[in-house]
Amino acid sequence: MSMAERLRFSKMHGAGNDFVVLDLRDGSPPPDAALAARLADRHRGVGCDQILTIEPPRSAGAVAAYGIWNADGSPSGQCGNGARCVAAWLVRAGAARGESFVIDSPAGIHQVQALGDGRYAVDMGAPRFAPAQVPLAGFGAEAAEYTLELDGRRVVFGAVSMGNPHAVIEVGDIDAVDVAGTGRALQASAAFPQSVNVGFAQVLAPGHIRLRVYERGVGETLACGSGACAAVASLVRRGRIAREATVSLPGGDLRIGWAGEDASIIMAGPAAFVFEGEWQE
Repeated sequence: MSMAERLRFSKMHGAGNDFVVLDLRDGSPPPDAALAARLADRHRGVGCDQILTIEPPRSAGAVAAYGIWNADGSPSGQCGNGARCVAAWLVRAGAARGESFVIDSPAGIHQVQALGDGRYAVDMGAPRFAPAQVPLAGFGAEAAEYTLELDGRRVVFGAVSMGNPHAVIEVGDIDAVDVAGTGRALQASAAFPQSVNVGFAQVLAPGHIRLRVYERGVGETLACGSGACAAVASLVRRGRIAREATVSLPGGDLRIGWAGEDASIIMAGPAAFVFEGEWQE
């Protein structure tokens, strides 16, 4: 029976950002775009924001690698909430032992720390701000803020890569934002040749922000771990918040720390199992 006909999976979420997790450590191929989209369908499939594939490790010392597939079947380079769920899955499976271990993502190598009570801290790597690294087109010099005219509107944003591209827009009232409209416009802009995850951040205090994220290939999600890291990095660079902050997303809180310009960002938050299942076609 083929993988598409019979496929074991775990349903998980990190702060409401939900995933279908597939064990492909035996070398099975990842789902193609059509199967990924069917799995992610919330009405006719399992339903999720993204699909995570657990794969054999790619680097020395790693316990496993993982792939990330958006709800539309497109691949993704990074997912912070997914990294924590992968870590929890590996611990439960007995593949990761002890309080500290390493996993491989499409974006690189990540040190994981088990914090207890279903919480994990993940080294997300250092943010990158150079336009060519985001990538952001049409801007030669690196800046804390950029401005675009979109559909007759002036949009001011920070741009940062966390292994995937992010635009961060500071707003006064996050509940009054046209997340989908502005998010889609930025994603379609020629300024972002690989599309972009668009974060809308409201600063509540130097150590606390609210955040909503419109993800490429998914839409608005309850949480976005890499988006939380990007928001903190961008707002620190703009002098708006402290280097350690709580990021409150619709699905829950994440704790983000960035010690210095060349340092990795550390993201801490929950990972939860929802149910186990078997997909059949």
